[in-house]
Amino acid sequence: MNIAQILEKMIVFSDGNIHDIEHFIKVWTYARTIGELEKLDQGTQYILEVAAITHDIACPLCREKYGNTNGKYQEEEGGPLVTEFLADTGLSEEQIDRVAYLVSHHHTLQNVDGIDYQILIEADYIVNAAESGYSRQNIESFIEKNMRTETGGRIAKSVFGV
Repeated sequence: MNIAQILEKMIVFSDGNIHDIEHFIKVWTYARTIGELEKLDQGTQYILEVAAITHDIACPLCREKYGNTNGKYQEEEGGPLVTEFLADTGLSEEQIDRVAYLVSHHHTLQNVDGIDYQILIEADYIVNAAESGYSRQNIESFIEKNMRTETGGRIAKSVFGV
């Protein structure tokens, strides 16, 4: 499947939850932009975009099961859900495994093992900070300590005026 088809599949999966849909579209847009400007190879860019679209696939289940969408719950529940979700998309087992790994770690800032992982964290942070109104101090600290791509840092500084 191409990115547009996976995006549509995730919109349908979201069952009318506008907040979830808008969130993953924003994360995907930032991830796509950062990845392209960082000149990722085509395969890594594709994995990044699929992971960005599906990164919060566990949110509906987490709301039902735990009453919230805590990041650790998302990571715990997301891997199996995204593996099943992508099973009929034509992605290879290796591609699905990498997306599942990224979805299962997108709130973990330690041991970031690839540019796709790094960019997903950066894109998701930018959107979460904007949606949740993070403090200027939190944003500045995250940019200083966790932004590793030149593009992600530049975009975050521009978005938040820091």
